Amino acid sequence: MGAPSSTVTNHSTVIRLCACGAALALAVATMLMSAPAAQAKKRSASYLLKALRVAAENPSGYNRLLFPHWVTIKDGCDTREVVLIRQAKSGPAVGAGCRVGAGRWFSPFDGVTVRNPSLLDIDHLVALSEAWASGARSWTTDRRRAFANDVSYRRSLIAVTASSNRSKGDQDPAQWLPPRTSYRCTYVSEWIAVKYRWRLSIDTNERSALTVLVQGCGNPRITVPKRA
Repeated sequence: MGAPSSTVTNHSTVIRLCACGAALALAVATMLMSAPAAQAKKRSASYLLKALRVAAENPSGYNRLLFPHWVTIKDGCDTREVVLIRQAKSGPAVGAGCRVGAGRWFSPFDGVTVRNPSLLDIDHLVALSEAWASGARSWTTDRRRAFANDVSYRRSLIAVTASSNRSKGDQDPAQWLPPRTSYRCTYVSEWIAVKYRWRLSIDTNERSALTVLVQGCGNPRITVPKRA
């Protein structure tokens, strides 16, 4: 009669161990799901700058229509409207068909406050023609569309006064910097980050200018963007 008793005891122990193991697994899974996401990695601007490929630009064949934009993003709002709504300091009024009305925006290029959205352009921080000459000429249309409408990375697109955007044109930081000097270090860091995200190259003049600018800005740390 002793053997069966031992067998029952062992089975009971196994059941308890299994139950404890299941409870532990559930607790660990719950902790993992409730734990905050790991903080995004930060690197110095010079670190990301050195990661950019240096190559001569090739602008031949560029046409703005090769970068389809603006596209519908969500709830009937296109890329321009999404950026305007997201970057508004107050408001804006949004009507039928996601028509963006009066609000308040601050243009970081020139420090101008704007209330009428028709006075704003949505600037591609790295201009479409610059992207084309720096590698996008070899992309598929789908990838160029994704670049031109990159609302998932806030540094890619920015609402600025039309006058400041047209002053910039398609120039890189070796040729143009925002007239608002307090924004220049941010602009340089964001330029590097966008080029890094999209694996775009820089030319030698651009690299030289960015190197000087980064050092003059104290080599700020940048949240490393997810590669597109």
